[in-house]
Amino acid sequence: MAQVLEFKLPDLGEGLTEAEIVRWLVEVGDVVAIDQPVVEVETAKAMVEVPCPYGGVVTARFGEEGTELPVGAPLLTVAVGESSGPAAEGGDEGSGSGNVLVGYGTGAPPARRRRVRPTSGSGAPAVPSVTSVAGASGASGASGALRGAGAVDGARVLDGVALADGGAVSGGAAHAGAVPDAGSGPAVAGGPVPVISPLVRRLARENGVDLRRLPGSGPEGLILRADVESAIERGAQRTEAAPAPSSAPVADGVRIPLKGVRGAVADKLSRSRREIPDATCWVDADATELMRTRTAMNAAGGPKVSLLALLARICVAALARYPELNSTVDMAAREVVRLDQVHLGFAAQTERGLVVPVVRDAHARDAESLTAEFARLTEAARTGALTPGELTGGTFTLNNYGVFGVDGSTPIINHPEAAMLGVGRIVPKPWVHEGELAVRQVVQLSLTFDHRVCDGGAAGGFLRYVADCVEQPAVLLRTL
Repeated sequence: MAQVLEFKLPDLGEGLTEAEIVRWLVEVGDVVAIDQPVVEVETAKAMVEVPCPYGGVVTARFGEEGTELPVGAPLLTVAVGESSGPAAEGGDEGSGSGNVLVGYGTGAPPARRRRVRPTSGSGAPAVPSVTSVAGASGASGASGALRGAGAVDGARVLDGVALADGGAVSGGAAHAGAVPDAGSGPAVAGGPVPVISPLVRRLARENGVDLRRLPGSGPEGLILRADVESAIERGAQRTEAAPAPSSAPVADGVRIPLKGVRGAVADKLSRSRREIPDATCWVDADATELMRTRTAMNAAGGPKVSLLALLARICVAALARYPELNSTVDMAAREVVRLDQVHLGFAAQTERGLVVPVVRDAHARDAESLTAEFARLTEAARTGALTPGELTGGTFTLNNYGVFGVDGSTPIINHPEAAMLGVGRIVPKPWVHEGELAVRQVVQLSLTFDHRVCDGGAAGGFLRYVADCVEQPAVLLRTL
């Protein structure tokens, strides 16, 4: 007997809470295999093809191309026969697709089927048996829901079984993250809380928002990040000592939604300004010898070396001398965490907006390797092919805004990093060289740093070392 399973938009990781449908890869009526990509979505981080954990016939799709969906919203439904699921009843229970996304995945099924019952005094209705999940979906589609912390955020059986937000079936009680029926309103005391994203839970916890009293604006009353942020804002307004002035009508104009990459940039920059006490120092440097060195290196044969790669090599050497700038701040523990590896981010402007790809282990790369990796990541950024992993995990950022024809800037730190080096354009300017006025290739360097990790002495020492290497590249030989 065929069973219709609903596949919901899974948590794609990195705290992402929504995605936009770019292109459907299947039509209603198509037969799909386990882990076959069914839709291409665009998140604030990258373009992602989402695989379906079920095998069967597509019976419905939810959302047109261009529609933005929150994590946990239905994507499509699949009719799964007795033997067409990821692991049929009585089949190889140890098999699975092995394709795991946050929120659903594969693994061993539970040792026994359990019927979920409400805990005493909770007042929550009994949840239907999970037999339909464990049997028809098997190891691949639903076993992640029954492991201790593996929720089926991306899948829900239409007959009423709903598991969400890390919802394990344990001890016969449903997890508090189970999504209630549509129209249920705010969760009652002791009942389920309709939240999927752990980021939303953390935001609410850090700001004292009671999720059980908060109505959700998402599908089936799902509480979204915007709901929590609105509650925080309302709470701040209520605590104002003076009455708020009457709001003036909003002027007419073009409204551009802050979503996708633009929205992610807005959130991150706002958080950086809100949380990091930053300071900026800058210096002009004579880059004439650096430019000559690059010309000589490229004339010697072999792969060409980019100017950005040389600047990156200088940054790595400077961070070895001033490791406090390659760190992050853990305010919960009140500790500065100095990092061993240098994962160097660099700002790249694309049609989708500003992105910061990350060169992993930059400290272990030479100029040629850095040049090749910068080129690869830049091309991936332009085509929208960067993965979330290539856009996260940076420890220090190099921002070459000189390509826009400007001399200086005060960069905003890429949270949660501790510093960013900005490089302006290199242009001929009058300069005193060896006691005489000459025309030299001059560049302005600026360093924005988190004042919690160091004081001006360390920041100034870092920037001065970078300037010395730019003016006299032979200084780098000491660290090679």
